[in-house]
Amino acid sequence: MATTNDIKNGTVLKLEGQLWNIIEFQHVKPGKGGAFVRTKMRNVMSGKVVDKTFNAGLKIETATVDRRDYQYLYQDGADFVFMDTQDYDQITVSGATVGDATNFMLENQMVNIAIHEGTPLYIELPPSVVLEITYTEPGLQGDRSSAGTKPATLETGYEIQVPLFVENNTKVKVDTRDGSYLGRVND
Repeated sequence: MATTNDIKNGTVLKLEGQLWNIIEFQHVKPGKGGAFVRTKMRNVMSGKVVDKTFNAGLKIETATVDRRDYQYLYQDGADFVFMDTQDYDQITVSGATVGDATNFMLENQMVNIAIHEGTPLYIELPPSVVLEITYTEPGLQGDRSSAGTKPATLETGYEIQVPLFVENNTKVKVDTRDGSYLGRVND
């Protein structure tokens, strides 16, 4: 049994029979009254995000979550197959569990999978990935330096907004948290 003083980003709590992943937390000690911990938590199964406040020192139940590196192998129908890089065991993860990570995953890419009691909970990607633009409209000649954007399709099939100067077959860095363009990557 842990206390609210042990909360940190990535901690998984077991509250009311459900698992919640701590996204953000803040210990607050007002001048008047007792200290408390303000958190933003994501329900591991549904993805719902809620704000919750705990009194400081309150006992909470944490869940044991094993985070391991896996290599994405291939998609099998609606499921995804990953391989543990340490013991070469393969696991199948449902498309619902993988979620939006499919927009940024390429075969043989390394991901982090959180597992609780043998059940994959969620996929953690690196903060950014390098992907190739497979299709985008050509930019207009006079618009090379303006701040305009245009849609571009990545090699995964996901569409993002890129500056007008980006062309087909350009490698770009993409933020996996919100799908935003971060910049071009030189080979």
